[in-house]
Amino acid sequence: MYRIALIVFLLFSAGIHKLVSSQTSEKPNIILIYADDLGRGLLGTYGQQIIKTPNIDKLANKGIRFENAYGCMFCAPARASLLTGMHDCHNNEWSITQAGIYKKLDTELTFEEIKNKIHNTAIPAKPDDIFLGQVAQNAGYVTAEFGKLEWGFATTPERIKRHGWDYHFGYYDHVRCHGFYPPFLFENGEMIEIPGNTRNDCGKSGEPETLEKYNERWNMEGKTVYSENIIMKKLLAFIENNNPKKTNKPFLIYFPTQLPHGPVAIPEVHSDFKNNKNLTEIEKEYASMVKMLDDDVGRIYSKLEKLNIIDNTILIFTSDNGHEIYYSQAGRTSKSWTKSLLGEKYDNIKTKFYSELNGDIFDGNNGMAGLKRTNWEGGTRVPLFWYWENKIKPGTISHQMVSNYDLLNTLAEIVGQDQVSGKDGISYAKTLYGEQSELRDYTVYGSFIGPAIVTKEGWKLRYYAQKNVFQLYYLPDDYKEEKDLSELHKGKVKKLKNILFEECDRDWNNGIGGRTVPVF
Repeated sequence: MYRIALIVFLLFSAGIHKLVSSQTSEKPNIILIYADDLGRGLLGTYGQQIIKTPNIDKLANKGIRFENAYGCMFCAPARASLLTGMHDCHNNEWSITQAGIYKKLDTELTFEEIKNKIHNTAIPAKPDDIFLGQVAQNAGYVTAEFGKLEWGFATTPERIKRHGWDYHFGYYDHVRCHGFYPPFLFENGEMIEIPGNTRNDCGKSGEPETLEKYNERWNMEGKTVYSENIIMKKLLAFIENNNPKKTNKPFLIYFPTQLPHGPVAIPEVHSDFKNNKNLTEIEKEYASMVKMLDDDVGRIYSKLEKLNIIDNTILIFTSDNGHEIYYSQAGRTSKSWTKSLLGEKYDNIKTKFYSELNGDIFDGNNGMAGLKRTNWEGGTRVPLFWYWENKIKPGTISHQMVSNYDLLNTLAEIVGQDQVSGKDGISYAKTLYGEQSELRDYTVYGSFIGPAIVTKEGWKLRYYAQKNVFQLYYLPDDYKEEKDLSELHKGKVKKLKNILFEECDRDWNNGIGGRTVPVF
């Protein structure tokens, strides 16, 4: 009798385990590709003619494309916002630790001393904080992060684990991410030396373009292994080793690539651009970085196809912020904070950055005003594509306004978790299925200039803190933000100003970027 009962119990337990494993494995794998400083104008789906991006375009054309997607002003707040589900105008929700401390590793400071400096200075996570990776972990996912550091300007393995990543390979220091030939990277807290890379600055080059800087950029001494290549190798191996058909466990991969953030660096110029007489040498190299990113998206897609798991994998492609110029050259292309080619100084009130005024041959901001760090549309509106075979209708275009801080609760709904309370972000998962999602009334974001608010109807109020100027635009009729309507709609200015002030926790300084916490 005992043996019969034991057999029944074991069979029942095995059945339950199989059922749970089956339910877990049927959840979609998720890969989030987070481009760095990629303006949407660089993509074929938005009309780019010089750089062909067929692999990224495939995700847009065979999935859903969000036309009104917002990121943040620049790298660090964008990543914090993405991972926390909170916008970047709050006080004490996140901090930007200073970068560069890992240059002192093993010369001035030990690894433990560096970690202690970061932990003792940066704002710690609250005990009940839930991060993006943890949402997936709670749903039975194995999670991994590859590439650029995921938080602030310096991080530690303890912080990465706290944020919900089972596996990590990449950088711990933002400054080092500006070079593509690191002497070491980190894998699950262990320093991994990269043979042939001996430059402590990771091979970082300078701007603007000159003959001297061109020669330095192509001085390959101490620059052997390009970071994107080794990171991609690790990422593809992770997919292979964590194939849910073998593990019965879905995966979430977060891939914050360095591409195409500058300064410009590429092992070789892509054949598409080598003989293009309309491009300068540095423009050819920059275009090659965008092309490499597209090729790598194709490699990820091909790996999923080869393993026969593409039909149950969600691919998300977006960027942290709008476009930035890394190929400036006297008489050719100017940075947004200098003068236009017409000699006008950008005052960010009446005179603002446009591609045609500064000679941007790529039109990286897709005809919008402004670049990274500003609160113009070109600085914060980003590409956002979701691809999910047989689940998302191909060729769908959504004009629903969404923000990067909506991703956390959107993924929560997709993986079967409750909405995480206390977050600014809301789920737009139903939109992916062709249904009506909850619409947010507005989105807010900070910048080096000041914060801004955009409503679901398309009204935008931007604040230029240095000159205490508020400007109002109606984006559906004014894509380039050329018509300031603040004098015509004073009541709307007052209303939006009050909302924005509350979102900044009643302190305008919270909406001004670049706040750092000293570490060393």
